[in-house]
Amino acid sequence: MADGYGPFLTRRRGNTLTHFITAVVGAGLAAVLLLAFYSPASGGSGGFPGGGMVPAPASSAAPLGKSAQEIATRVRPGVVIINTALQYNSERAAGTGMVINSSGLVLTNNHVIDDSTSMTVTVPATGKTYPATVLGYDKTGDIALIRLQGASGLATVPVGNSSSLKAGESVVALGNAGGQNAITVAGGQATALNQTITASEEAGSTSSETLHGMIQTNADIVAGDSGGPLAGPGGVIGMDTAGNDAGSQEQAVGFAIPVNTALSIARQIAAGHASSAIAIGYPPFLGVFVGTGSDTSPQDQAQQGQRQQYGSGGGQACSASNAGLAAPSAIAPVSSGALVDGTICGGPAAQAGLTGGAVITAINGQATGSPDQLGAVLARFHPGDSISVTWVSPAGQRTTSSIRLTAGPPQ
Repeated sequence: MADGYGPFLTRRRGNTLTHFITAVVGAGLAAVLLLAFYSPASGGSGGFPGGGMVPAPASSAAPLGKSAQEIATRVRPGVVIINTALQYNSERAAGTGMVINSSGLVLTNNHVIDDSTSMTVTVPATGKTYPATVLGYDKTGDIALIRLQGASGLATVPVGNSSSLKAGESVVALGNAGGQNAITVAGGQATALNQTITASEEAGSTSSETLHGMIQTNADIVAGDSGGPLAGPGGVIGMDTAGNDAGSQEQAVGFAIPVNTALSIARQIAAGHASSAIAIGYPPFLGVFVGTGSDTSPQDQAQQGQRQQYGSGGGQACSASNAGLAAPSAIAPVSSGALVDGTICGGPAAQAGLTGGAVITAINGQATGSPDQLGAVLARFHPGDSISVTWVSPAGQRTTSSIRLTAGPPQ
């Protein structure tokens, strides 16, 4: 995935268990994007389909088959490949999804779609590829619902009921293993239920998330399988999410979100019901790269950035991404505020005249003394809102300007 970025900015991968998404990473500035400018308003989500479009867990179901191959044959037509571009992080990523409605609703992990600035979904069963938009996501539960544009008549995965699963039962995991644009199958057993895990998106990261109620399996789930189905004889009972990236000397340990949990969240998203955990649609976008943390000193923020960033001596008016973005060579002469490392070309901040080295001191008159404060204030707004931004330029000029937020990548 992308390098992690603050409040509605992406999260990073941790150290014990990792999420199974593949990524091609470009070198770039270790800064936060508040927020990247995307334009779903032009493509739009076309309203919400309604919770009734999301299936309920099966009350009873005819067995799909006894062998892994028989189960996979029934599930595979509803499994799709998700490819995302993370333009502002100079990355691309790949994962898996499950079609849960024939008109193009697809269930996947939040970490498959976060930070994406464009997304396509390929249905291997038909060979067709569709652009997709995000209907909503739950970061804390790592669940997302997306919609394929112009899709109809799609095969859906046969939904089972995770509450009926017992440890020791045979399961089959399907996914876009290795990001190779092909659906592969791995058999195993459900080795434990109701597990709590800490997972991250990249080995060695200090940022992670805790997931509860997980299904543990010894099926060989690998990178790229995130968002794919874990199925048993009665249908799909989980969504592949994390694992230990087992080496040749380790036994595979994978974890899946119970399908009952995932469908419950998807139903709320499809109905357009936001909550403290569920974000609907796309977040607001300002389009500035900043650091992270609660330090209010722009000078300290600059020093921290120089330790983390590639190169120095920046000052370019704007950037297309964080690749090659350098630390600003001069910063505003103020003692408190959020230091801007750079801006996205064409984004709201750049259009208003903000540049690297500027320090944002207030939003709508409310002081923003640190990068974390800036993120917390911006999180209260929505795409389309106009906000008053006060900043000081590297030359010391103080400016207050009305800036209209657009829509950014899901976080």
